[in-house]
Amino acid sequence: MTADSTRTDAPWRGVMVATPLTLHEDRSIDFDAYAAHVRDLIEAGCDGVVPNGSLGEYQTLSDRERRDVVRVAVEAAGDGARVMPGVSSYDSAQSRRRAEEAAEAGAGSVLLLPPNGYSCEEEAVRAHYAEVAAAGLPVVAYNNPYDTKVDLTPRLLGQLHAEGSVVAVKEFSGDVRRAYEIAEEAPGLDLLVGADDVLLELVLAGAVGWIAGCPNMLPAGCVELYRAAVAGDLERALPLYRRLHPLLRWDSKPEFVQAIKASMDVVGRHGGPTRPPRLPLGADALAAVRAATEKARAEGLD
Repeated sequence: MTADSTRTDAPWRGVMVATPLTLHEDRSIDFDAYAAHVRDLIEAGCDGVVPNGSLGEYQTLSDRERRDVVRVAVEAAGDGARVMPGVSSYDSAQSRRRAEEAAEAGAGSVLLLPPNGYSCEEEAVRAHYAEVAAAGLPVVAYNNPYDTKVDLTPRLLGQLHAEGSVVAVKEFSGDVRRAYEIAEEAPGLDLLVGADDVLLELVLAGAVGWIAGCPNMLPAGCVELYRAAVAGDLERALPLYRRLHPLLRWDSKPEFVQAIKASMDVVGRHGGPTRPPRLPLGADALAAVRAATEKARAEGLD
């Protein structure tokens, strides 16, 4: 951990990198490459990793693969508190089992979507989070109303926090205005940046951490940006933000997994293929990712 790290006893208060699934060409997991990537991120100053999330293609993983990814992440990070596995599943019992497995592996917290198979009532959302919280690890809620059927509104987050079911929220709605309402409805709830391309706005609005995609390819530049933002150093943060934004905004596009992996390949990290049904990037998108990545590297942001 770097000397100026803002990490506290709550490890999500820092740069937690949502890690991709490193694959061989046959689409089996390259665990050696994954472990090396986690170590590189920690050495670059990132505060931790978030395996088995959306960027980690969790929907394509078998139960054993999900367990093995968490185990390797904990070993590579060298400190389980730095690891926040995604435990999202269609049913609450399975999510709880995965949270229990994360605890057994030594992880420090878990990331959990609301029920995402249908547009369920708030009582079901609250029961879902309470069930997983009973596993004993701190639960970070993941609000992604674009890819799920449930919106964790500020009022609902306030209820979940008051009931002791969540300690923080990864906010991916892109609506910066929500930060102020969340602070009003749940003043003790930690707000985490969930979409890379609103990082600066949400930090200025009170976010205390970042569950990030872009550091997978440019960890040093992203850590520098985050540290400047939380320090309120806009003279340093704003130029960095502008220079990184062509890559940061890919995190909010449907092809974010392929784009981040393609960018990793450009900088010499292991990006590699994705599992179906995701297809490779089209030629135009791939050219745009490569150009933005090479420009950032030329400017010393990697």
